[in-house]
Amino acid sequence: MSQSHRRPAGLSFSNRELFDLGLAWLTLSVAFALLLQPPTVGAFEPGAFAAMIALSLPTVGVGFLLHELAHKVVAIRFGQIAEFRADYQMLALAVLSALVGFLFAAPGAVYHRGRITVRENGLIALAGPLTNHALAALFAPLLFAPGFLGTIGHLGVLINLFLAAFNMIPFGPLDGASVREWSTPIFLVVFVPSLLLVVGFLLTFGLW
Repeated sequence: MSQSHRRPAGLSFSNRELFDLGLAWLTLSVAFALLLQPPTVGAFEPGAFAAMIALSLPTVGVGFLLHELAHKVVAIRFGQIAEFRADYQMLALAVLSALVGFLFAAPGAVYHRGRITVRENGLIALAGPLTNHALAALFAPLLFAPGFLGTIGHLGVLINLFLAAFNMIPFGPLDGASVREWSTPIFLVVFVPSLLLVVGFLLTFGLW
């Protein structure tokens, strides 16, 4: 079928996809909690770690789920059959990398099939990081709120800026590789500010 006659399918989720999304969400939340509240020998506080997981679940959940949903929605818009699949080895790597002080956040991907151009594939990839930038902007007003809301704001901005910058790395299955294949100028326009924003945030507000 030619591109001009393609019709986008409706948005739906299989049981396997919902399971994989839930598992990836939970695992990434635990990984971020390990990164932000590392279990130091002799000084580990289970209560503090549980509280960090509780804070990570909504902030990671919003950032991760809407990132993947953006990929899926745009792919379907271009007439693709699209579904998220978790990579269980990468989920394990996310937890292990967090334990050593760096989070490798590649829990899976939205796989799509159908006829597609390089430009469309690049736009599908770009949708995720741009969604994270939008979410970081939405969380930003909470940064200066007192107490719990301020904590949610800090984590919401940090996690979304991190997800945007990390996914724009032009390596392997990450979004940046597809964006750069489509357009190097657009890749640079998104990747460089993404990197500068997350570094600037860490220098200004700290990791935690």
